[in-house]
Amino acid sequence: MLALTFPILRTLSDGAFHSGEALAAQFGVSRASIWNALQGLDQFGVRLFKIRGRGYRLADSIEWLDRNMIATQFGSSAQPIDLQILDIAESTNFLLMQRAALGGHAQCIVAEMQTQGRGRRGRAWYGALGGSLTFSLLWRFNLGASQLSGLSLAVGVALVRALHELGYSGIQLKWPNDLMHGYRKLGGVLIELQGDAMGPASAVIGVGLNLRLPEPVKNKIDQAVVDLHTIMPEAVSRNVLLGGTLRHLAEMLVLFEAQGFEALRAEWEEAHAYHAKPVIMRMPDGAETHGVVRGVAPDGALILDTSSGERRFGSGEMSLRPAPAYSSNQLVVD
Repeated sequence: MLALTFPILRTLSDGAFHSGEALAAQFGVSRASIWNALQGLDQFGVRLFKIRGRGYRLADSIEWLDRNMIATQFGSSAQPIDLQILDIAESTNFLLMQRAALGGHAQCIVAEMQTQGRGRRGRAWYGALGGSLTFSLLWRFNLGASQLSGLSLAVGVALVRALHELGYSGIQLKWPNDLMHGYRKLGGVLIELQGDAMGPASAVIGVGLNLRLPEPVKNKIDQAVVDLHTIMPEAVSRNVLLGGTLRHLAEMLVLFEAQGFEALRAEWEEAHAYHAKPVIMRMPDGAETHGVVRGVAPDGALILDTSSGERRFGSGEMSLRPAPAYSSNQLVVD
């Protein structure tokens, strides 16, 4: 996208047609510059009507992020959060990791569009302009990095709380950091740590949520996905969602520092979509373990019942699969 693209799109957000000539006059550029600025928008999930003699119009309205609207959701007792809104960024996590080195705290960067958003294991995160919510929150703990086990699971609890508050039902979690609905991915969390093992340490909490993804964007994603519009077609404000989510995150992070993940473990297990389900755990070296999910440990490790007994996993890729039946003195899965 060019620097001119976002100002033009904001003008087009009124739902009316605007001629290239009028837009050129408004921004003091040539009609060719307007045309160039509006090319390739489909890859960002933006549909644009272009009709000779009438000009340009957005096919779908965009609710732009608004600092004041977001702040109204924080609540009077919430931890103050320094909020920065960007039109476009490669990665909000990357930007906040730079600030973490300077000792920043309670800072949030949210981007209308991320071009190099990441998920776990370096996977690309795909979103749509106006149809996604992608932000990162920098939080400084007096705890050491070694004491932050389970943080990604705790973040999942805060996200579920925020969505339930807005009326969404059936929102679940998948270990260790996915938000799910009907076994389809709704969002994800990526946490990066910086600091000493004994403390203090900073966490950059990256969150991506699917609000309304057009098919071209969905087709780029190599797994089953869902968006909030599919779950509940009534539009929910991106600003209300972000503000409420930040409030729940701030409340959860204060609790987490004081009591650890143990204070949230039961709530997380209740929301786990794969609880008591047969799964396959795949490790980076290709090794696989079949088992049944029995819960999570106080440090956030996944607990599986396997043919060789109980095992705990701090990392790995879990998928829902029929697991083999075990002997009668073990566990039998239908």
